[in-house]
Amino acid sequence: MINISIPNPDITITQRKQIPKENEPVIKDIYGFIDFHLIPRDKGGIFLFFDKNEELLFVGKARKLRQRIKKHFEDNVSPIKNHRDEVNKIDICLVEDPMEREIYETYIINQLQSKYNVDKVFYR
Repeated sequence: MINISIPNPDITITQRKQIPKENEPVIKDIYGFIDFHLIPRDKGGIFLFFDKNEELLFVGKARKLRQRIKKHFEDNVSPIKNHRDEVNKIDICLVEDPMEREIYETYIINQLQSKYNVDKVFYR
């Protein structure tokens, strides 16, 4: 029997409004998120999108996390393209090994029953 546990997030970003101070530039938000700079550009891992009720919406993996996560909010082929406004929190787990990313992604999708993942689903 293989024992897998869901890793604790290394980074969590949530929707928030920027309250600009005097003479401070305003950061343009993407669907309410302004903290994408906290996500490493050159690290791989898995990411989890949650709604305001902490329900898991989507799980994904990436070789370059920041680029991939931002793409989910910008392109027209993302599985969450019609549900972007539901995302309230993003958890990021740094996982460099590609095989480990694949295992974690599949495990989390099925263990937490992700709402918008359609591939790798065994619980339906």
